[in-house]
Amino acid sequence: MVGGWHFPDLAKLLPRMLDRKLVRDLGGMWVQAVAIALVIAGGISVHLVSAGMLDSLQVTRQAYYDRYKFADVWAPVVRAPETLLADIRELPGVEAAESRIRAAAVLDIPGMDAPASGEILSLPDGREPRVNRIHLTDGRIPRTGHRNEAVVLESFATAHDLQVGETLSATIHGGRADLRIVGLALSPEHVYSIAPGQIVPDPRLYGVIWMGRDALGQAVERDGAFNEAVILLRRGESEDALIDRLDRLLEPYGAPGAYGRDSQISDAFVSSEIDQLDMMAKLLPPIFLAVSAFLVNVVLSRLVAMEREEIGLLKAFGYSNREVISHYVKLAVVIGALGLVIGMGLGVWLGRALAQMYQEYYHFPFLVFRFDPRVFATELVVTVAAVGGGAILAAWRVAGLDTALAMRPPPPPDYSKAFGIGLTRWRVLDQQTRMIIRQIFRWPARSGFTLGGVAVSGGLLVGTMFFLDSMDRMIDVYFNISNRQDVAVSFVEPRSHAALHSVERLPGVLRAEPVRTVAVRLRHGAAEERAAITGYPRDPELARLVGEDGLAVESPPGSLVLSRDLADKLGAEAGQVLTVEVTEGERPVLALPVAAVTTTLIGSGVQMEIHDLNALLGEGAVVSGASLLVDSDAVAQLYARLKSSPGIAGVSLQSEAERTFIELMDEGIGASIVIYTTFAGLIAIGVVYNSVRISFSERQHELAVLRVLGFTRGEVAYVLLGEIALITLLALPVGAALGAALAWFFATSMSSDLFRLPYVIEAGTFGFAAVLVLATSLISALMIRSRLDKLDMVAVLKTGE
Repeated sequence: MVGGWHFPDLAKLLPRMLDRKLVRDLGGMWVQAVAIALVIAGGISVHLVSAGMLDSLQVTRQAYYDRYKFADVWAPVVRAPETLLADIRELPGVEAAESRIRAAAVLDIPGMDAPASGEILSLPDGREPRVNRIHLTDGRIPRTGHRNEAVVLESFATAHDLQVGETLSATIHGGRADLRIVGLALSPEHVYSIAPGQIVPDPRLYGVIWMGRDALGQAVERDGAFNEAVILLRRGESEDALIDRLDRLLEPYGAPGAYGRDSQISDAFVSSEIDQLDMMAKLLPPIFLAVSAFLVNVVLSRLVAMEREEIGLLKAFGYSNREVISHYVKLAVVIGALGLVIGMGLGVWLGRALAQMYQEYYHFPFLVFRFDPRVFATELVVTVAAVGGGAILAAWRVAGLDTALAMRPPPPPDYSKAFGIGLTRWRVLDQQTRMIIRQIFRWPARSGFTLGGVAVSGGLLVGTMFFLDSMDRMIDVYFNISNRQDVAVSFVEPRSHAALHSVERLPGVLRAEPVRTVAVRLRHGAAEERAAITGYPRDPELARLVGEDGLAVESPPGSLVLSRDLADKLGAEAGQVLTVEVTEGERPVLALPVAAVTTTLIGSGVQMEIHDLNALLGEGAVVSGASLLVDSDAVAQLYARLKSSPGIAGVSLQSEAERTFIELMDEGIGASIVIYTTFAGLIAIGVVYNSVRISFSERQHELAVLRVLGFTRGEVAYVLLGEIALITLLALPVGAALGAALAWFFATSMSSDLFRLPYVIEAGTFGFAAVLVLATSLISALMIRSRLDKLDMVAVLKTGE
């Protein structure tokens, strides 16, 4: 009985005998059917969530970018006359172009001690921009002639409860400004709003502000000039060709080099997320559906074996092979349909919950979780193929059963020649253990499939939980080894070494180390990459380049150290020479040797000793910023000074960045871990429970005989459940190996220019996966044990042989 309804009662309502038998069969094995359906549902829901979210992100992003004219190319300069914009618009391939001003700012938020960093972008006076429009969620754009009006990025305003009409204080280009908020907005440039040099967004500490063009131009001394152009390409035009033309046109104006969307930080993060969803949609669902096909095949194969006499009677009464095969296929179809319904419902629910979580990190005007009808069609076809294929393989054996032969019980198996039968003669083993080993060797393929299913569940657990170990390692290396400073400050423009001494004298600063960053083009053969060389002092204690092994990398005199991803793009290795074109200042072209190549976990990097870098640039002791070690008791005084320091362009707080990163991992990765752990457990339960349940059905007579012969309930349970216990124990190391291979695949395939997952699996991860697999196996065994204790020996022994 299920939900108050008796399956036999339902069977009486059906006209065809085989359909009535189908309902009775389902009533007798409904727990097994549900277990298989849940495995199917796991694969379907994972695919729906991944494919649905992938489709939602792609469609939403494209619609948002198209509607708000998101740029294809960005072209920064130091200072270019506004008249040059007409020349940019005349370049081949340009659909639209806009000049603008971009400036860094330090923001003073009432009630918050820590300074926030931000960037300020100009809006054309009196009209919408032709490229990179903003989406107002409240208020209006600044009016022409109102110098202190501004629009604020919605996420930043929400984090500080800022409303239209309130005032925000900012230090812009060394000057203090009180900006009146007249609007809140979203922007296609800031879907993933993250501060330069950071790895996760923090809306409390980083914001974006838009001001009128004239107002911002006066604030940063760019009247009649711009420092960035944004360009929209015509469809089908070459981005690389346009970038080459722009670089030649803008070179006299201090252009460091134009770049496309793939280097725009917000779109790079969104694209990385889309790539990961695409990979998950392709990888995990086939595992679940393969396991479900295996389960259907095993269940039906053994059901056919147990019902061979009934099948013989059916064929004797005139039922054809096609009708009997169709009967067993229908059984699989019902199970598959149940899994399909559960999986689709679960997938839609999880997808909508995931869409809400994505809205917190990816700021689109809307993000609705949607399914392409083709996804549903794909799920239907794949489920039918997986489950129906397993059913047909099993039911096909019905056609081979001779009617008279099927009505006789099968001959007893001959163990004498079975592989490994010698183990069953070891007198050191008790009688029940020898029975267990004999049963395993009697059906080696069946035991192997069961072992494989349990191993897959363990492997999924290890492969999924690898992300936690990998992220923990990434956090430790980045925040505790590579970046050990408390505060990092950047200057409005490169300054003499005296600026470092000024920073050292700020309240609470215990140590300050200089940093010099310069934009360059790296060339090796035909390959070319935009990058930035960062100069560190020799033997730095705070900020430094660190490999995935956690060891700091030293820069030999006059040489470069490259991150592995950048070296691969250039096709360069240690000992080779790169052509380095500096794209600022005097723009020298240098030939520099590569001293070492190291794998960094976050971002790309080119490192050089700061004094060598200064010397090559011919600029003397110049710094771009500083890394600071701070006395925690004087933090408030330091923050107050940084907010009002005219030469400070940006402030990064390491402890806040680490906290935000951990929160992001806990919410995003943590939710995924729970989902995939649950699904892996479903595989274990589905495989183990079905294996034990079918063994119990097949061996009821044998187990009853053992009870009559004097075996206790515990001894009989050991004979039945010891088999799955032994198989589960053997599956654990296989699952660990599968999990390690899956983790390696994740580490290599999910790494990008933004980050690289270190291949780290802690012993505790293997232990947790093993405990969880054993626990699910134990639960399944206890469910069968209750049936075993209720075994009616008299009824079973009356069954005819």
